[in-house]
Amino acid sequence: MVKDKEIITLPRTLEEFQTWEPNDGFKYEWNDGELIKFTGMNKLQVKIYDILLDLFIDKGYKKRGTFVAEYDVQLTGIQMRRPDVAYLTKEQIETANKGTDVIPEFVIEIISGNDNINKVEEKIGEYYKAGIKVVWLIFPENKSVHVYTSRRDVKICIENDICSAAPILPEFEIGVDVLLG
Repeated sequence: MVKDKEIITLPRTLEEFQTWEPNDGFKYEWNDGELIKFTGMNKLQVKIYDILLDLFIDKGYKKRGTFVAEYDVQLTGIQMRRPDVAYLTKEQIETANKGTDVIPEFVIEIISGNDNINKVEEKIGEYYKAGIKVVWLIFPENKSVHVYTSRRDVKICIENDICSAAPILPEFEIGVDVLLG
């Protein structure tokens, strides 16, 4: 006996997307009507997140805010993105808790083989238009970190170069060799 195929209704508006609960095992972003499918963090990405979270706590930043994995960031009225890691201040957490969208000032994307670099570059532009001030792109396979402090100012860190989240988190610094082994 053949069972009826389940009909999946995809969201057509941002409002529908915000209440939609996908059940296919994937995560999604919304970009001006486009549904962007991706998988959650893999084991290597979780390990990198754990190293960064330990550094965040060791530097005492937990008193000022938190690191959130795959946080929904409403960049504009038509764009909702999920950076791999976002830094939120205590004030931003309180504001978000009252129902107001907040823009983190520091985000991290951990690039996997599934990421399209052109789409990642587009996302960086969106981040800066929304007010994000520091973006890290971590490339585990290449053992490099691209530290953006604007669309024009990027430092490519390799080997024992130090990556910094200044000016947002001035003491949040780590060597590529420590982060990526």
